[in-house]
Amino acid sequence: MTNQALKERTLTPQEVRAILNTDNKEIVELCKKASIMPKKNSRGMTYFSYEEVKNLRKVQAMKNKVTNPVAVQSEVSAQVPAMKSILSSLKNMENTLSDRIAQVIDEKLEGMDEVVVELIRCKTDNETLRQKIVDLNKEVYQLKNRLNAYKPVGLGLYVKKEQHVWE
Repeated sequence: MTNQALKERTLTPQEVRAILNTDNKEIVELCKKASIMPKKNSRGMTYFSYEEVKNLRKVQAMKNKVTNPVAVQSEVSAQVPAMKSILSSLKNMENTLSDRIAQVIDEKLEGMDEVVVELIRCKTDNETLRQKIVDLNKEVYQLKNRLNAYKPVGLGLYVKKEQHVWE
């Protein structure tokens, strides 16, 4: 038969039962899992397309694989060494990355202690200079007040006025 003839061929529920080696109840479950709706012909007889039966067979095979613990166990057993190898590689990669990141951070922070000490020293010097400026401003204010206490009388002579101290 050609591929086109196979695709167009329809199968009765009895043929599907024989092909899948199962009963009607399981066929209904497989149809639900595969989202297949059986069709009816003009006489009301149920039929399946060849493609639908192929899909039902795939779903049945997947279902049998899951329900057969020996098959699943053998597959898992075969995958365990590969999984261990992958996990080991990931662990090595994680350790290498964390070591490299720690090394880069240490290199970048290497001179930070000296910078912090220098910053603290500069801040202390800055505060000392600010206090000197305040003290000098007070002294300038006092000297201006003393200077303003002398008034010229003429001929280059000055007379000191009395200063009032407000307390």
